[in-house]
Amino acid sequence: MIEIVAYDRRWPSVFASLRDGLAGPLAGLVDRIEHVGSTAVPGLAARDVIDLTAVVDTLGHLPAVIGRLAPLGYSHEGDLGVTGRHAFTTPAGAPAHHLYVCTADNLDFAQVLAFRDYLRTHPDTARAYAELKYFLASRFRDDRAGYTAAKSAFITRIVATAAKITDS
Repeated sequence: MIEIVAYDRRWPSVFASLRDGLAGPLAGLVDRIEHVGSTAVPGLAARDVIDLTAVVDTLGHLPAVIGRLAPLGYSHEGDLGVTGRHAFTTPAGAPAHHLYVCTADNLDFAQVLAFRDYLRTHPDTARAYAELKYFLASRFRDDRAGYTAAKSAFITRIVATAAKITDS
């Protein structure tokens, strides 16, 4: 079931805790771990799931990343249809989160960061996005694929707007 909740001021600290728990085991393989998705935008309503992306220099590090994450309870799920971005299951008992691994030059990752950063600096757009998410969650309550697809035009428009700002 898709449920959107009001912004939770604990989300940044949950992210920080997850990031810190991964930093040691992934030391030497990961350049940085980014808080992405709606929970990374202060004040934005979201699903109560933290999205993290661990950035590697090369996907050649992926086998070592998989090996170091396995003892922590993570299982590699493949790219789940997003080329160059690898997903991992959430360990039992951990806060709800999605962990991804990709390179810094991954196009999808660049778009995720552009969208996040635009929403962080444009509160009116963030509010409009929250309203859209509440509406779509009620419409697609049990259809995650439909919910995600229905948000795509809004996201694409904002990413394009962010790109224009960056290019000027």
